Amino acid sequence: MKLTIDNFDGKGAVDYTCAIDTTVAPRIVRTINQPATFECSLLGVTGLAIVAAGARICVTKSDGTFLFTGYLTELPNYEYLGWGEQTPVYRCELLAESDEFLLDQKVLPSRAPFVARSAGSALKQLAQDLLPGGFDLSRVQDLDAIAWYQVNPQKKFSFHVAEIAAAARASYRAMNGVLSLAPVGEFSYSLNESDAEFSPAALKLQSPVTEINDVTVIGLEEPQPYVRDYFVGDGLSLRFYLSQAPFQQNKPALIHERYTGPELDATTWVTNDPSSAVSVAAQALQVSGGTGQDGQTSVSFIELIEMGGALELQHGDVSFTGASQGIIGGLYAGAIAAANCFAGFEIRPAGSQSSIQALINGTTTGTAVTTTAGHRYVLTTYLYSTEVYRSAEMYHSSVHPAGNGLGGGAVGANLRIVLELQDIDPSVPSSWVAAATVLFDDVIQNAPGFCTYALVDAATMQCSIAYTYAAHIALAEVRTALPGDSYVTQLVESLSAGGQCEIASSTTLDFYPQYVPPLNTLIVASYRGAGRAVAEVVNGASIAALAHGADDGVRGMVRTMKLPSARTQADCETAALAMLDEASGAAWRGTYETWNDYLPGSAEDLFPGDGLSISVSSRNASFSSIVRKVSIELQDPANDRGVYTIEFANDLAEALAVQAEASTTTVPLQDLPARLITSQVGSYYLANLTNAEITQITDTTVQIDAGIAPANGGIEVRMRDFGWGPSNDRNLLGRFSTQTFTLPRLARTETYFLRLYDSSSPPRYSRYAAALHVDYPL
Repeated sequence: MKLTIDNFDGKGAVDYTCAIDTTVAPRIVRTINQPATFECSLLGVTGLAIVAAGARICVTKSDGTFLFTGYLTELPNYEYLGWGEQTPVYRCELLAESDEFLLDQKVLPSRAPFVARSAGSALKQLAQDLLPGGFDLSRVQDLDAIAWYQVNPQKKFSFHVAEIAAAARASYRAMNGVLSLAPVGEFSYSLNESDAEFSPAALKLQSPVTEINDVTVIGLEEPQPYVRDYFVGDGLSLRFYLSQAPFQQNKPALIHERYTGPELDATTWVTNDPSSAVSVAAQALQVSGGTGQDGQTSVSFIELIEMGGALELQHGDVSFTGASQGIIGGLYAGAIAAANCFAGFEIRPAGSQSSIQALINGTTTGTAVTTTAGHRYVLTTYLYSTEVYRSAEMYHSSVHPAGNGLGGGAVGANLRIVLELQDIDPSVPSSWVAAATVLFDDVIQNAPGFCTYALVDAATMQCSIAYTYAAHIALAEVRTALPGDSYVTQLVESLSAGGQCEIASSTTLDFYPQYVPPLNTLIVASYRGAGRAVAEVVNGASIAALAHGADDGVRGMVRTMKLPSARTQADCETAALAMLDEASGAAWRGTYETWNDYLPGSAEDLFPGDGLSISVSSRNASFSSIVRKVSIELQDPANDRGVYTIEFANDLAEALAVQAEASTTTVPLQDLPARLITSQVGSYYLANLTNAEITQITDTTVQIDAGIAPANGGIEVRMRDFGWGPSNDRNLLGRFSTQTFTLPRLARTETYFLRLYDSSSPPRYSRYAAALHVDYPL
């Protein structure tokens, strides 16, 4: 063994091997998805510098193979041993942490959440954010996508990487300036009692009784019913009472850019600028020129935009200084190119000025606005989706490892897009508060789930952009119309931000005095109700096998998901399925101690995350496991020999990719879902009636269009969102086999709950109800 220490005093790495105190064996501890540590003691040797805090430590074998690299985490501890011939003698105790310690000393930037990123891509981005080019990232594998992950700057790099690796059922390692990420079990070894070098006394096994066949998983607050509330204005009222509390989205801004620095923030923007047309000056993004080709000069957001919930994208206060061609505020379903632009503002030359027009699915549409010299233009996009999350979370188990996870599917949705332009004449103060011009307002069917956001795609542009802001807004789409007129989208936002109304409390829609709805104005508020995500999944075969006598065979547990998060009921079902994957066998954990000469499978070295197959028939033990911890005591460093203590376990004994905790959450009875067997997960529920609406309201009836025609069953309508099924008629309003039907209206306010059902026995239903609420005077 060779120990070198670089005190960063200009002398480089110095060999301290001769100073190792051999009475105390040096020790390396490697734990899965945690920084490795190294401990050793040195005795003072003439000519060697005193070890400094933060010094770099390298431990290698005599052939140069690295066993540990890292940094001292604190000043060495000195133990006085006595007086030598001329000076006092001390034992110096060193404690070092592996290379990620360097990254742990830095504060992660506040950034937008990772969205639909692979685990490897997220790890690389974190490392690049902290120390660009500081680590070799070539051994970081991409692995599966993580639907959503929020970085907390208060936590260290190693904390976040551990969570990302666990979510992908992977292990990470930092050694000799190289970061690696690989699926657990990528390298696998066997421990067989028939091997000549096997030591029975060195193997200790435990197999706790852990039978689970009924798993209830509790997740986060989720969007549930699809609600539409119908009101009519009386010319005086500003407040309207919603039928449910809307689901609350995460509100931190995705982008809040004021261009105050000398260059674009690399944690927010990705710049492609071959002609050096993009710069930051005078607190604005300046674009002067371009290559003349679509898609070659762009400034794009570093993350994808999830096209779910309600979003506001303020592309900025734009000043044009010459005729321009390109796209501002483009959302792209693919590469940045006009043909892939799902929604944006197309800029075209118009003489010495420019024209601005809505661009939808690669085609311009609607009215074009010609710019005026000296004017400024505020361009804003609003998105309203029927679904909040456009991708399910992915979960892993030993049966479904990295690359073959459970869940993670796309979630389809329709999307309303509103593109607005506000023309500001600095010489006319009233233009600052004038109503914006709506260039586009319509629903796009089956919208893409994720888009690349490019603030600028400049073929050749002459403009400056003063700010850019993107954030989730109130998850309510409010539309108004006078009888006989078309509906217009009203912004649910603060008055200072240009809103016409707001949800002032959890269940009230308030219009500002400037925007009081005139007499007979029709008002429709569309949003999602809220409830707790929860699911129960059972393994019927296991229950039947364990049943005997009075024991029904159920072995249950209730857990609250921590990682990956369970944002919806469907996520909870998938997480329960992953937990049940492990429950079919026995739980095993154990340790094995051996010299490195006799490592399992003739391995040269062993790391956490390696697979270890145990085959010891004399103990009735035959199972696959993952190494969780490796401790190495270098008892014979001169000959590169050490004692390895290997700790291993399978996922049933120690969960690896699904982190959950005993639940303290009480779930309301009405939120309890159907109890599913494993084969029903992913196929049990029918489609939700996301497009159900009321088409006509009279004093005594309402006409309903369910949005789809039932093919094999019907549509059940109730007064309350419970009691679904053919055995309960107490709050039933009817069952219908057609897409449109009429219901009685008995009071000023009525709420109708709809679900699709089929002809199964018992029938299956939609996962969530459509709730149609009427508040019209009789």
